[in-house]
Amino acid sequence: MADKIDTRAVGLDVGLAFIRWLTGAENLHYGLWTGLEATAANLRAAQDAYTVKLFGYLPPGPLRILDIGGGAGETAKKLLALGHQVEIVVPSAFLAARCRETAKGATVHECTFEAFQGQGPFDLCLFSESFQYIPLSESLPKCARLLVPGGQVLIADCFRTEAYRGRAAEGPQPGGGHPLAAFRAAVDGSAFAVDAEEDITEAVAPSIDLEQRLFHVLGHGVTRVSDEIRDNRPTAHWALGKAIGLFLSRKRRENLMQRLTGTSRTSEAFRHYNSYRIIRLRQR
Repeated sequence: MADKIDTRAVGLDVGLAFIRWLTGAENLHYGLWTGLEATAANLRAAQDAYTVKLFGYLPPGPLRILDIGGGAGETAKKLLALGHQVEIVVPSAFLAARCRETAKGATVHECTFEAFQGQGPFDLCLFSESFQYIPLSESLPKCARLLVPGGQVLIADCFRTEAYRGRAAEGPQPGGGHPLAAFRAAVDGSAFAVDAEEDITEAVAPSIDLEQRLFHVLGHGVTRVSDEIRDNRPTAHWALGKAIGLFLSRKRRENLMQRLTGTSRTSEAFRHYNSYRIIRLRQR
């Protein structure tokens, strides 16, 4: 039997190639759109502004930083250039390979944060749009064990507002993350206290509209080609559908088409269901 196609790796490869072509870098995070029109031409500037904002919350260095969920290594590359020591934790084999290529000098651990066995100690644990993927019961307690006394945690991520009642009630909505109230409770019961915090929801929300417009361009092409084949080569259209079904389930196909042609992912919905924050925690 043939090996199962790794659709996630394929998607990451294609997505990174597109982002690299569009911006010249492989940033996977939101942009900061204050003073910028949300257009593809401004994406690199918006993502650079996001990085400047994030780095403004770094304590004085040089630091030993654990970059948790380090994407393709672009953030680590910038941290290395500033003189910091960086170790990256990333569970994807594809992204780990990109990190080794992009952030030369960083140590890359191909594993989840929960499975990470490094000892540190680190001065800072960094979660740039990765905190939401780790259970609250795991993230802060493990950071406390990995940090030097007085060490810090820097988080830049989405948190769900009280308006979000779950996927079953609200359907698929942009953003994600832990409920903000649950995060507050986790911090209260941890070894950390909030040292600094900023709500940047308004500044990052236009990223959703830009992303959806780009998906609509792709969706128009896919729909146009599919309709043409269906109308003129119905047998080939049926065979193509069967072939796609071999590696994409019906649910995944429906989700993909929702992303390519849907209208529910908007900046307004993002603002309603999410609070995007930069939060710096310090050990008590």
